[in-house]
Amino acid sequence: MRKFESNVQYTKYLVNKEVTKRYINGESLNDVIDDISETIVPGPKPITRCCIYKERHIVKERAEFVIKPLDGDNVIHILRSACDECPIDRYVVTEACRGCLAHKCQEACPKNAIVIMGQRAYINQQLCIECGRCKSVCPFNAISDVQRPCIRSCGVNAIVVDEEKKAYIDEEKCVSCGACVYNCPFGAVVDKSYVVDVLDLIKKSENNTKYKVYAIVAPSISSQFTEAKIEQVINGIEKIGFHHAIEVALGADIVACHEAKEFAETIEQRQWMTTSCCPAFVKHIQKTHPELMSHVSGTVSPMIAIAKMIRHLDETAKIVFIGPCTAKKMEIKEDDLKGIVELVLTFEELQAMLDAMEIDLTKCEETSLDNASYYGRLFARSGGVTEAVKQAIEVLGIDTNFDPVKCDGLEDVVKALKVASLGRLKGNFIEGMACKGGCIGGAASLSHGPKDLTEVDKYGKLSKEENSVKATRILDLENLDLERKY
Repeated sequence: MRKFESNVQYTKYLVNKEVTKRYINGESLNDVIDDISETIVPGPKPITRCCIYKERHIVKERAEFVIKPLDGDNVIHILRSACDECPIDRYVVTEACRGCLAHKCQEACPKNAIVIMGQRAYINQQLCIECGRCKSVCPFNAISDVQRPCIRSCGVNAIVVDEEKKAYIDEEKCVSCGACVYNCPFGAVVDKSYVVDVLDLIKKSENNTKYKVYAIVAPSISSQFTEAKIEQVINGIEKIGFHHAIEVALGADIVACHEAKEFAETIEQRQWMTTSCCPAFVKHIQKTHPELMSHVSGTVSPMIAIAKMIRHLDETAKIVFIGPCTAKKMEIKEDDLKGIVELVLTFEELQAMLDAMEIDLTKCEETSLDNASYYGRLFARSGGVTEAVKQAIEVLGIDTNFDPVKCDGLEDVVKALKVASLGRLKGNFIEGMACKGGCIGGAASLSHGPKDLTEVDKYGKLSKEENSVKATRILDLENLDLERKY
């Protein structure tokens, strides 16, 4: 059995697996939610909470979020019953305080929240505005900075705390990157699961006779199911009931070529351009820097590119994206993209479905991969998009000055956009990735680690196509609309 990174991830897996099992058995899911929670939390002793009743209630809420339709468009949700109401006094004076004569902390505080008592400094939390000036000037580094994991992980400050000390999401700021989902140690932040919707889509296809259900698989999958060959993983996905599983990396090759041409044709007017493959990155610009949207590439993401190609070849196609990204669940709801990809599954959800159906990847046959290039497959990691666009420019013989700036995570993105907005960007092409490490660091990945980078490179080297131009040479790209309408 797979070793999970945490009990939170394991619980998510158990819920999705149990829901899948009940669906396959023909049970009415709304009628068995309580039974699902008791199956996962049998008792009599609690494992992680104060009592089994609270544990079961949280599992029940998780199951409901899988089974029931989503209210609203935001795919990230906080389970209030699971939120631990973490302490929110951010700055606290520790025992390291020496009661020095300088009192720099007191002098730096704009709200007079620092008091000196018995040669020790203390912070009046009622007055503190958490500006951090006291910490920055303390010569002994005696002031600790403690943030909730969800708040600390959110690069766009979308996590807020209410009067009851419960966290909630400011949907006006949220970009659905899922960093809070991955980092909450209590599993209180969840992404909407579409496991039931996918099972429904496959079932209603009547063995792909009424319509064909395609799985399009993100290149980062190469780092996730390393116990089997990638060809076996593709076969295992098809055994779920998909007509065919296709590499999104081929869509990445399409994007690399299209974006290279777009860059050359527009860079003189734009001065600088960003990538558009990461939906969380694009959404961040839309929400915080709408005036910079003219600099965002108008090329669709690899997911949309390959989906459009499939629909061009098969009018009956229904498409499910499988990847590590919670933001993709938001991307398919965008006004100009609705209906191109029906649903999104994460790697976490895929593992649960495979196990529920007793599909052992190590025993699967090998299904041949599509002819994506080495560079298309590198889109899975930070820097990969830049390398792909650069090689496309070179192979196509485009005469242009390509000077990239790579952003690895939302913190880097925020800094780069600020510099660019001031006209001080040292480059003319921003690769924006919301997740550290790129897509291999996606919130819904089964594993997050340095080895994932090596696995992506190995996957890339399996390619029979040496560049994106050759990989797409037989595709009818002229009849594909690869432009976004933001």
